[in-house]
Amino acid sequence: MRRIAIKRIFDPASPDDGFRVLVDRVWPRGVSKKEAAIDHWAKDVAPSTGLRKWFNHDPERWEEFQRRYREELEDREAGLDALVKKAGDGPMTLLFAAKDTERNQAVVLRDRLNAP
Repeated sequence: MRRIAIKRIFDPASPDDGFRVLVDRVWPRGVSKKEAAIDHWAKDVAPSTGLRKWFNHDPERWEEFQRRYREELEDREAGLDALVKKAGDGPMTLLFAAKDTERNQAVVLRDRLNAP
């Protein structure tokens, strides 16, 4: 199984990150593309605009957000497969802008990519 880490886009890049993927639909404020040091911007597997706005990083909506996002990901198998293919066999780091490091789309996406 590949190592998939999650990390805030505002944290410094590291050689240990491997293939760096931004998983936000909207570019994070205050981060230049050079500073971000991303290898790929996976807008196509990020939560839909409607879901992102509904969730609004409200901890009380976390369980339902996970369910809805997993449901969205069912229709994005091609995007998930393409992401895995681009990353190759090495480590991958999913980057996100949210302040909450435990309840964000990167957590759900990592779990989905690690699922058998």
